[in-house]
Amino acid sequence: MIFFWILFGIDAAAALVALYFFFIGLADGSVSSFNITLWLAILGGIAAVLGGGWFLRASGRHSAAMKVLSILAVPGLLFGLFILLALILQPRWN
Repeated sequence: MIFFWILFGIDAAAALVALYFFFIGLADGSVSSFNITLWLAILGGIAAVLGGGWFLRASGRHSAAMKVLSILAVPGLLFGLFILLALILQPRWN
């Protein structure tokens, strides 16, 4: 039960990061009519993962809900770990 909320929290954090970059892109003009469909597809996919996980949990299918939430949580967690390690270890990239 608690694992669902951990996955949902990681997904929500990833969604907030995506929304942040989307709105920053709208403000500086890098999100334009050329790539708005790509952005909307990405944001729609994130919303589908969050909504699908929530819906499956509400209908009593906890295992399926955690599998759906893992689609976004596992890569998000791995990328967050990569950034954390890059900040701590300060590797030389050359």
